[in-house]
Amino acid sequence: MRLVTFEHADQQQTGLLLGESILPLAYAVQAAGLDIDVSSVLAIVRSSTVSLEALSEVLLRADEFKLAYLPLGQVQLLAPIPRPVRNVFCVGRNYLEHIKEGMPGKPAEVSLPEVPQFFTKATHAVNAPHGEVRLDASITTKLDYEVELAVVIGQGGRDIPRERAFEHVFGYCVANDFTARDLQRRHEQWFKGKSLDTTFPFGPALVSKDEILNINDLEISLSVNDEVRQRATLGQMIFDIPAIIAHLSAGLSLEPGDIISTGTPSGVGYAMSPPHYLKVGDVVESRIMGLGQLRNRIVSA
Repeated sequence: MRLVTFEHADQQQTGLLLGESILPLAYAVQAAGLDIDVSSVLAIVRSSTVSLEALSEVLLRADEFKLAYLPLGQVQLLAPIPRPVRNVFCVGRNYLEHIKEGMPGKPAEVSLPEVPQFFTKATHAVNAPHGEVRLDASITTKLDYEVELAVVIGQGGRDIPRERAFEHVFGYCVANDFTARDLQRRHEQWFKGKSLDTTFPFGPALVSKDEILNINDLEISLSVNDEVRQRATLGQMIFDIPAIIAHLSAGLSLEPGDIISTGTPSGVGYAMSPPHYLKVGDVVESRIMGLGQLRNRIVSA
């Protein structure tokens, strides 16, 4: 199923994305006589075992609720989890070709990281799937893009073995880890350059893991003003989802609703010759096959 958070008639609501329509869940569960908390996507994730079973019934009966459907064009999609409880966990340097493109001389052979390189993005970086991304030239002149797969944790846990990692996954989203490269280098760590407001759009829906047969087969891509810049498959990640979850959860408790962004493939702007940083008016489209598309315009702050 595909869960969305949206605004309609000045109200924030939760819904199921059904093609080009949204079924408001507050109406559907009441009409179906179900007693579950659908006040937010996070509430659904936190009670995922009960929620998914009940919402499966809603899906089976969806035709009964067609009068309540809202066309996508009449709502404003928000990030599925607009305000995460904790910072977004992120993985750096998780595709071989991306590592190569960032190295002087771009050597044919490089040493790979032995463990995932983790950092976080502040919660206020979260943005809507079609939200505008602020570019303040007094703060950064080197704003860059990074299309990524975001994994949302369903069942919390600590010291999760990789063979049980998918038991803890609720689902997936498309994400873009917009980055101020000059801040990233000036501060000699990644947090500040990764955490500017509006720089983590994700969505458009939270797709439950049962919708995806093999996550590694999906193509991930990004274009700027219709020019394709990034393209790979998720199977090219150096550390796959089970490895990321196992390493991250070692001694560190993951909670339902935690978001893990899994790294970007090659093709980022700073590695082009000459570098191609984003400018006001650019439109960045981020896609993952089967999960959907983000469309973000760069605007002046």
